[in-house]
Amino acid sequence: MKFGGTSMAGTERIRRVAGIVRAQAARGDQVAVVVSAMAGETDRLVNFCREANPLYDPAEYDVVVASGEQVTSGLLALTLQALGCKARSWLGWQLPIRTIEAHAKARIETVDAPELIASMEAGEIAVIPGFQGVAEDGRVTTLGRGGSDTSAVAVAAAVKADRCDIYTDVDGVYTTDPRIVAKAKKQKAVTYEEMLELASVGAKVLQTRSVGLAMKEGVRVQVLSSFLGEDAPPADDLPGTLIVSEEEMEELVEKGEMERQLVTGIAHDKNEAKIILTRVPDRPGAVANIFEPLAAASINVDMIIQNVGRDKGETDVTFTVPQSDLARAQALLEDRRGEIGFNRIITDSKIAKISVVGVGMKSHAGVASTMFRALSDRGINIQAISTSEIKISVMIDEDETELAVRVLHTAYGLDAVS
Repeated sequence: MKFGGTSMAGTERIRRVAGIVRAQAARGDQVAVVVSAMAGETDRLVNFCREANPLYDPAEYDVVVASGEQVTSGLLALTLQALGCKARSWLGWQLPIRTIEAHAKARIETVDAPELIASMEAGEIAVIPGFQGVAEDGRVTTLGRGGSDTSAVAVAAAVKADRCDIYTDVDGVYTTDPRIVAKAKKQKAVTYEEMLELASVGAKVLQTRSVGLAMKEGVRVQVLSSFLGEDAPPADDLPGTLIVSEEEMEELVEKGEMERQLVTGIAHDKNEAKIILTRVPDRPGAVANIFEPLAAASINVDMIIQNVGRDKGETDVTFTVPQSDLARAQALLEDRRGEIGFNRIITDSKIAKISVVGVGMKSHAGVASTMFRALSDRGINIQAISTSEIKISVMIDEDETELAVRVLHTAYGLDAVS
């Protein structure tokens, strides 16, 4: 069971979480709980680091920011004990959760679980801080923002859990953002692939890395809300959304528990910016000269279009980067102007990416044409297109985001019948 920052924000909410955990344990389950820091706490700790030293040492930064989860893990263990449960906290270095790579963005390599499993088999509820681990040199590390989801999946894999329940402030995965489309439907299940695509194109339900790890380790994940009433059905009765393999999804369809769907969801992301380089030489290596320095600076490039070449052996290259990296990307490219040989840089941060995702696309034609026709009928101009086996993304004007999401949700028959 994993609880996020809003679920752990204060002693009253922690008491509520303890009630949910106790109810699960009372059903005879062995339970491990992974917790985030209280909402806003990590930001507060990050600001302390910046005030202490703007050029902070990432290893000491990790010592400071990892403390948020240490507090909530201890508080939840104390609260469970007050409710009559056997419980103890296990810090990242006590299990240990071994990590590799850099401080502040470490990756989990292994979770040593024998002691943890023995404790759980003895009827003790394990409370584990998310987001933290320990490096080879014995120092505390953190996994980067949103890392508690990854911690939960890694612990679930290590103890061979039946399921990893991720409690959050939404009660499942919807066909799109319910704040934009009131008729959005909650999905009973989505596949790992679909969730990976949705997470990567703007759906904020789960962190991408945690979904990738769940897929690799075969961990069944369920997303559900910790803000349900006392009389809500228990997690075993599946009130949330299951994230499973394609094989399990097929079984659910065959049992009649799920309808076969062409499209699973519509996601939107306004955090992208467009860069156009005009009159780039149309020759081998020219595009590599653009993207190699961006890759070296860890700037992710998403959509790429190379326009049809001009008469003079030149072409325009259009691509998108995260909005937060726009200024850095622009400065890097200006520095390489001579090497790349472009004429002008044109940027636009008022764009949005709209994506249609669904494993049904693998075996059905016409998904793209439905998207393009629906947007065209409403006068929405497509500036760029990118596709994968189960996703089609288009770049449009930011002002048309909500309209595009509504139009596509209706076009694919996803509106819930009221």
